[in-house]
Amino acid sequence: MPTPHADLPVRRLTPADLTACADLSEDRGWPREEHKWGLLLTAGTGYGIDAPQGKGLAAASVLTSYGPENAYGPEHTRGPALAAIGMVLVAERHARQGIGRHLMRHVIAEAGDTPLTLHATPNGRPLYEELGFAVTGRAEMVLGHFRPSGSPATVPTRPATADDLPAILRLDTEVFGQDRTHVLTRLPAFADQIRVAEDEGGITGYAAVWPNMRTHVVGPLIARDTPTAKALIASLAAGTDRPLRTDIDVRHEELLEWVKACGLGPVAFNDVMTYGVPGLPGDWTRRFAPLTVAAG
Repeated sequence: MPTPHADLPVRRLTPADLTACADLSEDRGWPREEHKWGLLLTAGTGYGIDAPQGKGLAAASVLTSYGPENAYGPEHTRGPALAAIGMVLVAERHARQGIGRHLMRHVIAEAGDTPLTLHATPNGRPLYEELGFAVTGRAEMVLGHFRPSGSPATVPTRPATADDLPAILRLDTEVFGQDRTHVLTRLPAFADQIRVAEDEGGITGYAAVWPNMRTHVVGPLIARDTPTAKALIASLAAGTDRPLRTDIDVRHEELLEWVKACGLGPVAFNDVMTYGVPGLPGDWTRRFAPLTVAAG
């Protein structure tokens, strides 16, 4: 017997679909997250399946690609070097009918030879493993009102300025392992705060905090070392009275212990999974938290 809905067409989503995407999030018990959807639908490529009888979206996902399209000039055009899959959602009334698998297969085919990554919940992991993804890392989500604990941060930070953008982009490409200029140039409009740490040699770390419903999300968080990461989080926390949320690579045990001592409690774990590559590029020792788990 054919899988129900397996032949429904997949179409590209646009910013005009933002409300439908937020409705889909709400349908599955997630926050609406219009602000995040707005970034993802402009910086990435959305894919959706319209529900039969025109009742909103049956499923949606976003693919955010990284790496230059024309790294060696027009005569040597090559595609992205990495892409992140996020916001994989299926409406409750269409769940368990194969539509999520159908959408994922389409997105994987659209990506071609580009290596893929995603953050998987425990519920989503079996499907992704079936499709060929492998667990290569783990992140812990923490949430709460930040209360300084222990010795104050000793690394000075300051608000980022427009003049800092070239240095931020260079540092980010070095640490992340791919160019994500098209995402980070949207960060000043997307985030409520961006702060940098620096020494006599230049910028050694940067972090942003952006609004998501009633919380502020810390990400991306790139830092030379753990003290710098702590200082950036503390300085961002000083500028908001909302609860903070972030997703920290579990290998950064010292930072996780510190944020928990400062009032951020554990919420959930997500598995970092990859497809077509044995692990993420870049330098994980300086990559503490993603912009969002939906975009890597």
